[in-house]
Amino acid sequence: MSVDRAARVYVAGHRGMVGSAVWRHLEDQGFTDLVGATSSEVDLRDQGAVDAFLKDVEPQVVVLAAARVGGIMANASAPADFLADNLRIQLNVMQAAQRIGVERLLFLGSSCIYPKFAPQPIQESSLLTGALEQTNDGYAIAKIAGVLQVQTLRRQYGVRYISAMPTNLYGPHDNFDPTSSHVLPAMIRRFHEAKVTRAPSVTVWGSGTPRREFLHVDDLAEAVLFLLDTYDEPEPINVGTGEDLTIRALAELVANVVGWRGELDQDLSKPDGTPRKVLDVGRLATLGWRPRIGLRDGIAATYAWYLRHVA
Repeated sequence: MSVDRAARVYVAGHRGMVGSAVWRHLEDQGFTDLVGATSSEVDLRDQGAVDAFLKDVEPQVVVLAAARVGGIMANASAPADFLADNLRIQLNVMQAAQRIGVERLLFLGSSCIYPKFAPQPIQESSLLTGALEQTNDGYAIAKIAGVLQVQTLRRQYGVRYISAMPTNLYGPHDNFDPTSSHVLPAMIRRFHEAKVTRAPSVTVWGSGTPRREFLHVDDLAEAVLFLLDTYDEPEPINVGTGEDLTIRALAELVANVVGWRGELDQDLSKPDGTPRKVLDVGRLATLGWRPRIGLRDGIAATYAWYLRHVA
């Protein structure tokens, strides 16, 4: 079932953190016909533009890594935008892919599709069993719709499309913007700036007690190709490490990697989000895949990239 390394592969979102990692890994694994398009070249929210583009390039494989993404503040402040943009992107790309006969497609969702109080570690069967975390429900509903779209396309047309649900991701090409970034890149930036300015303290949102899991994006890229080669089931499959830590412990780890020495303050007026979120990755492990990059090494490599390209 392995994907032909000479197949034309369209990586939607190839300039983003996930898409660029997938592109690098496919090149490393001998793929010779990769296709990408920037948002200025093809607006994936425009059905006509997507239809014309895919009809023109005729990919055999699609990795749907394009999405509107953001941290807790961005999601909470613009939930309608996150819902609408992601629904359009997914619907347009998957419909166009099916119409032109794309053989294999992998849709990348998110661990936020699972209920806020799902039993931990979260199994794939927890989907649609409870209420979502309200701070990112618009994004989560869009990603749930993407999972269902994969399943209904399989049922109606017999296509070999699959969906994977990664945990919290980080790595090169992450978004380090102070207002729209996720927690780990936000911490890298904040502790670096504190180190430069010799700030005596840094404030971390919330109580610091929620537990989170983090996967380096290069590990996810490996998992994407592994799943394209080996997995062909309608159920989404989790991609993560199966290990978590508190936000407070994460802050201490990032501060240590960056080399900032000071006091950590907790801003209890800010939301914590879901109390715990760690994925059950047993199904993927049974297939034979496990991540390689440890959290400390991954943060150190990401900080080095930040120093070269952002700071």
